[in-house]
Amino acid sequence: MTELPVDVPGERAGSGPGIHSLDAFVLEVPDLEVARNFYTRFGLDVTDEGEGLALRTFGQGHVWGRVVEGSRKQTHHLSLGIYEADLAGFERKFEEREIRRIDAPRGWDSDGIWFRGFDETVMELRVTGKSSPDFKSPGHSSDAGREPRGTRLGHASLTPVRPERLSHCLFFSPDVPAATAFCRDILGMQLSDRCGDVLAFLHGAHGSDHHMIAFAKSSGPGFHHPSWQVGSMEEVGRGAMLMADAGFDKGWGLGRHVIGSNYFHYVQDPWGGFCEYSFDIDYVPREHVWDTKDFPPVDALAIWGPEAPSDFVHNYEAD
Repeated sequence: MTELPVDVPGERAGSGPGIHSLDAFVLEVPDLEVARNFYTRFGLDVTDEGEGLALRTFGQGHVWGRVVEGSRKQTHHLSLGIYEADLAGFERKFEEREIRRIDAPRGWDSDGIWFRGFDETVMELRVTGKSSPDFKSPGHSSDAGREPRGTRLGHASLTPVRPERLSHCLFFSPDVPAATAFCRDILGMQLSDRCGDVLAFLHGAHGSDHHMIAFAKSSGPGFHHPSWQVGSMEEVGRGAMLMADAGFDKGWGLGRHVIGSNYFHYVQDPWGGFCEYSFDIDYVPREHVWDTKDFPPVDALAIWGPEAPSDFVHNYEAD
């Protein structure tokens, strides 16, 4: 991946500093080999790095996620990207809001700003190139007069799906409005849409997908899913089939969301959460004022598709 310079002016006039990317998520899981198998089957480039695993997309140097060993599945920390021009603004904001800075977790060598964010989640602000997109990904499934790969060759010929990038992460929260307010007031994000106090979707103010971070109400905090952009709706379906062939046949899809508009298929991971193949999500450009809506519960999940599994919004981390 070709990164943008880290010193691009970031702060928007009159708006204060804001993160430009969900740079990486870091998870703890009880067995790294189980994680390696799942994420490799899903189509990610999984490598050993340090005491854990690094998750990249093929052909990209950026590390979108990391997995380390722990007693159970839970969020270890989030790394958020900022522009160098916004660093001083964030430091002032943290001082004014009396947000206590903490030391980096043991084993994480970083000179970023470390703190506890929504629901006491450990977070890092680091100056780095923008990894969130600067434009909407092409919304087509195949070229005119050309069949998507595999559709005429039979099931056995299905080629692997290779996600292009991380789109967003959705977290469980016991207080969705408070988590939303933290992202808006402290991280400089903006609310895209919500469903009462049950769901909230936030985008980055420097241009990002419809949501970079999202929240779903639960009895406690947790990590629901990372969403990965793929190149076509055909790849969403093919990924679902290949994961089922590999033994990961529990999930939800194919369908299309109302909020965000993307086509989706969710694969249930070995710890009860999910991992999403996503295509054609809405995009919010920098400086664009998104028409925020409060959607009714009937529109919270999908405009069409199969019934969601009974445990789709069950937070196993809170059990």
